[in-house]
Amino acid sequence: MTRRQIPFEREPARRVFASEFREIRYQFKESDDEKSPTYALLPSGIRCNRLFIVGTLTEKQRQGDQNVFYRGRVVDPTGTFFIMAGSYQPEAMQQLAKIEPPAFVAVIGKPNVYETPDGSFLVSVRAESISVVDRETRDLWVLDTARETLDRLDAFGTTEDSKMAQEHYHMQPEAYRRTVYDALAQLQI
Repeated sequence: MTRRQIPFEREPARRVFASEFREIRYQFKESDDEKSPTYALLPSGIRCNRLFIVGTLTEKQRQGDQNVFYRGRVVDPTGTFFIMAGSYQPEAMQQLAKIEPPAFVAVIGKPNVYETPDGSFLVSVRAESISVVDRETRDLWVLDTARETLDRLDAFGTTEDSKMAQEHYHMQPEAYRRTVYDALAQLQI
């Protein structure tokens, strides 16, 4: 009997607004296997191993001499994402090095949650790819992200992930709904 190869499937890249992303405090793995993905639990109740964000790159900085990496700020209608790309993400690092702010950018990356010794949290995106986009693409991302966020809020408390989010966050669905509507109001459609 031959062993059937199981095809590799990437985790879906979740769309999330900066205001919700910066509230992430809980990460988990489903198994002890070192190759098991690490998930960040979004307060609106879904696990996230990868995310897709679009916004304005407002600044970037090159850091390091031997181990060069770039940090940047990407702003959406709700707040700021902090992104980084280094030698482990050479394609993203080269792409970010070429982009001059301000520019609309699309970023696919992994959430990174770090708890400092004093108990505060630093939440960032480790970029896998980054590219320049136009305003229309940014506006479509805002519409899609608003829809997906509202769908998560509508299902809150009914899925395994959202029940886990209820345990770890004191999320007020109405506050997130207001954020979605405020983001939509900023579009020039």
